Amino acid sequence: MVMASRRSLWLAAFALAFSVFAGAGQGSEPETVQAEKSQSDRPLGVVELFTSQGCSSCPPADAFFAELATRQDLVTLAYHVDYWDYLGWKDTLSHKENTERQYDYMRYFSSRSVYTPQAVLNGRMHVNGANRAEVDGALARMARAGEGMRVPIKVSRAGDRVIIDTGDAGTGPNDAHVVIVYFDAPQTVKIGQGENSGRKMTYWNAVTGIQTAGMWHGKAQRYELPLSEITKKGGCAVLLQSVGKDGLPGPILGAAFIHRPGSETSIDRNL
Repeated sequence: MVMASRRSLWLAAFALAFSVFAGAGQGSEPETVQAEKSQSDRPLGVVELFTSQGCSSCPPADAFFAELATRQDLVTLAYHVDYWDYLGWKDTLSHKENTERQYDYMRYFSSRSVYTPQAVLNGRMHVNGANRAEVDGALARMARAGEGMRVPIKVSRAGDRVIIDTGDAGTGPNDAHVVIVYFDAPQTVKIGQGENSGRKMTYWNAVTGIQTAGMWHGKAQRYELPLSEITKKGGCAVLLQSVGKDGLPGPILGAAFIHRPGSETSIDRNL
């Protein structure tokens, strides 16, 4: 489904106290508790699905996304938007910030409209979120072309802190935002009205908030998160995302799950 375009502003993220350290040698060293390499070092890519409970075209994409969300080599985030609510059902997982992020991507891609289901891949391109061949093929092509997750991100724990270590840039863009994305654990929703009335759908990794933790300038750097901020959320991921002078989101250079509900990684068990 396609929605007419409108100008949107990138909302400032919620304030969160972070301590940033240039390099890994400052402060106490983290415990040797680290997520699996496939999740915290260099995953194949990032899939951001823009979807709505009120969109009749979205259930196949939601079902496909649920499969992607169980893969160990992807960071997957679902942004429920609110512009289809007028069709008779208010999406119970939608947030205005999710809609704003999609409109910012629209402007970045120089598109004329937003639509659902839209899958944004590595912040670089978008495809129909229900098209398996396009999603899988695009992720593989970007990985071969050096447009995948080229900056390693490692997550560990030190006492009451979560440590995020980002690697060196090598070649290419060397400025990015460290973006923390919070999301819900999988939940089942029975849709009572609208185009999907009567359906019962299970939604994975529905985004509940986005925060900018700091800046990365191409060199290995360390960031700290209060453990308490992570444990009270359903799930949490970190994106190392280029942002243009116009404030629009761009290519994602690195990504990792900090905490994923139901995950068996060591970092999650110790959160």
